[in-house]
Amino acid sequence: MSNKEGAAAGGGLLQSARTLTRTLIALSKTRLEIFLNEIEEERLRIANQIMLIVTAGFCLVVGALLAVTFIVVLFWDTHRLITLGVLTLAFLGAGAVLMLLFSARAKAKPKLFSTSLGELGKDVEQLSDKP
Repeated sequence: MSNKEGAAAGGGLLQSARTLTRTLIALSKTRLEIFLNEIEEERLRIANQIMLIVTAGFCLVVGALLAVTFIVVLFWDTHRLITLGVLTLAFLGAGAVLMLLFSARAKAKPKLFSTSLGELGKDVEQLSDKP
């Protein structure tokens, strides 16, 4: 009987090791999928930001050139130099404000891989709670 009990205990231990291995692999797979998903989200966010800034920049440059041309032609006979000076200062000021806003928005973006790090922290916490 001792051989049968030893075999049963060995099979039980082997089965437990297999179950633990499967669980660890499934857990690793889930964490890797979350990590890859966050990388993809960040890549799409950056691509979207670049597309928006380039398109907005183009439209603003064309609109600004047309507006400046219109205003200078409007005041050509009377105050063309003052008009050019005021418009130059206005555009430089607006550009500085926009750069500050862009900088603040870039700093306020969510921390990269925060979900993955949070999940790994939960895993460590759960593993350390068990005896």
